Order: sequence, then C-alpha cells, then structure tokens
Amino acid sequence: MTTCPVPHGSVPLSGPRFQTDAAQVYRDMRRDHGAVAPVVLDGGVPAWLILGYRELHQVTNDPVLYSRDSDLWSQWENIPDDWPLLPMIGHKQPSILYTVGERHTARAAMIGNALEAVDPFALKRYAEEFADDLVDRFCSTGRTDIIAEYAMLLPARVLARIYGFGDEILGPLVGAINDLIDGGEGAIAGQQLLGGAMYRLLADKHAEPGDDVASRMLQDPGGFSDEEVAQDLMVMMAAGHQPTADWMGNSLRLMLTDDRFAASLSGGRHSVAEAMNEVLWEDTPTQNVAGRWASRDTHLGGRHIRAGDLLLLGIAAANGDPQVRTDGSALTGGNNAFLSFGHGEHRCPFPAQETAEVIARTGIEVLLDRLPDVDLAVPEDRLTHRPSPWLRGLTELPVHFTPTPALGGQQ
Repeated sequence: MTTCPVPHGSVPLSGPRFQTDAAQVYRDMRRDHGAVAPVVLDGGVPAWLILGYRELHQVTNDPVLYSRDSDLWSQWENIPDDWPLLPMIGHKQPSILYTVGERHTARAAMIGNALEAVDPFALKRYAEEFADDLVDRFCSTGRTDIIAEYAMLLPARVLARIYGFGDEILGPLVGAINDLIDGGEGAIAGQQLLGGAMYRLLADKHAEPGDDVASRMLQDPGGFSDEEVAQDLMVMMAAGHQPTADWMGNSLRLMLTDDRFAASLSGGRHSVAEAMNEVLWEDTPTQNVAGRWASRDTHLGGRHIRAGDLLLLGIAAANGDPQVRTDGSALTGGNNAFLSFGHGEHRCPFPAQETAEVIARTGIEVLLDRLPDVDLAVPEDRLTHRPSPWLRGLTELPVHFTPTPALGGQQ
C-alpha cells in the first residue's frame, strides 16, 4: 500500500481503547477537534469523522456536495485490492449504497416494496419459532453465551426465511457476514461467499418464484439486473442481520446490568421497549458509516474538506452531541430523534427498520419469558466488543439461569 498523507493529530478508529470505550473516544475527539475530526483507518488511510449532529444532518441532506459515489475518492490509488475495509467502503459495487439520484430512488422503492409485502404476522411467528428453537438448545444447561448461541443466529435465520433461502445456508452466511463487517483478514472472502449465495438464490427464484423478498425484487417493474438485485440483497442481509444481532445483545446487556430495567426480567414489556430505544441513543450498533465523498472543495465544521475526501458518518458520536443532548439524559421513551438508522435519502428504509425491531424485540421477549431469572455470569467490566470500526457489538454475553425443559416441536 502506498503511504497516504494523514493530517497531524488524526485519531485511529481502532485499538483497545476504541473497542473498550468508544463513547469516550468520541468525546475526546470532539473536545480536541470540534464537530469534524481527522481520523485514520486500517492501513493508515485518512478520512474525516463527522461528530456533530447538525453537521451530520447537513451532509446527509446534500447528496450533491457530499456524494455517495465512491468513485470520487481521491485515495483509490493508495488502496490495495485486499484492503480489509474495502467491502464496507465500496468500489465498483452496483448496490443501492453507491447509487445516486433517480436510480437510487427507484431501487429504494424496490427494496421497500419487497419488504413491506412480508406478512407481519408471519414475520413475528418466524421470529418466535426460531427463538424458541434456539432457547431449546441451551435452556436445560443453566448457562449460555447469548451472543454466540442466540443473538448471532436469530436475525439471520428469520431474514433467510423471508428472503427465500433454505435453512441449510444459515451457518456459512452468518460467518461470512461477521467477517465482512469486522473488517479483518476474512472480510474479502466473506464478501465473496455472501455474493455467491445471493446469485444461487436468484437462480433458484428464476426457476421457481415464491412468496419471498428475492422473488418480489426480481419481479419488480423497474427491470433491475440480477447483479443489481444480488448486490442489494447482500446489503439487506448484512445490514439486517448484524446490527439487529447487536441491538439484541446491547439491549440485553443493558437490561442485565442496569437496575432501571430489572422489571423486564419478570415479564415487564415496557422496559424491553425502553431498553431498546435507549441503546439506539447510547450504545447504537451502527457506530460509523462509510461514507460520503466531497464532490468539490468545501468547509464543514470549521474544517477545509477537499474534493475527493472521504467523510464517515459518526452516528454514535452525533447521537451523543452535547448540542442536542444538553441535559445529558438517556432519552428513552418515545424520543426517536436518534440517527441510528441514518438520515437523508440513504436512510434505512422504514420497512427494514420495522423488520429489525420485530426480530430484536421478539428475540428479547422470548428469551426473558423462557429464562425469567437469567443473570450475567461475569462482572460487567469483563465484557468486550468486536474490533469493527463500523458496528459496536459484544464478543460474548455469558449468562446463567435456572435450567428449564425444552419446549420441543419448533422449527
């Protein structure tokens, strides 16, 4: 890799401190650099991280000046083909993430329509059935790791069912998604495996369409190519599974460590909703999003942004911006002004948000119903997070509980 020019004082979006206390890293960056901070990605690649709530709104509301077209990036000559963050940056990828203008609007409508047609009762039933099946596997043991044995499995199972996959593909798909998002050595291979699975799915649906998301996308009147549909399904699977798994894990961590949510452990439904909402403010799974690229020289947050610069959307940092969080409150209840689902024309489609919420909430409720005395099995300060610069999720969440018999008879 050619050495990239990195501004003085740039902050790495990696390392033990970032994994342990990312929120404090963002606060320190805001103190030292203001609303827009110079950062460095794996391999010494420079970028800007938008920390300010208003600045993030400004960028996402101006898709011409701050484009989603990654071809504008001035650093491509310095980026090797095996750069581990490449799958999450995007280059020559014809997915909805990197299309702009009318084509993006049409593709967003295709995805939204395909998801909106999912029967909400069937969606909840799948989530409950798969959740019960997963709990059955460990409920008689009295101990489990909620992340590995539950949260990391449930969203992919439900999404695979509504997208049109058979259950046999689930194991490899989950591993590929995790590798892709973590941005480590397996990221490129994970992207390739996920892509191959999507093309095989589309071939099956051409031969035998069904009542599923993939078939509806192929039948969309917009006439999108298989490559476009496959790329969008990859985005939908990765963006639908991992953040939802982390939403479940982060919410359960909060409920198991914060006395305010103790009532939920004996069946209090309102506390589940509040915990999930608070996580989207305080510990959002989607921490940083890549990205936007400046189409010309400009200024943002007191910084001189050059044409071709990469800007990362600091979702977590913006959620904690003291300019909008003046009282320092947790902002639970009905306050949904968080940016955890994005903002602007590239915001996560509403049907996708609803799908994620149904899966996550159902998963939490089933677990608490089945294991009402579940408790953390290690001190809270022993919990660690994955190394991804993009998503914040626990590596494990070990718990113990009174063993209970399996229900049986589930999927």
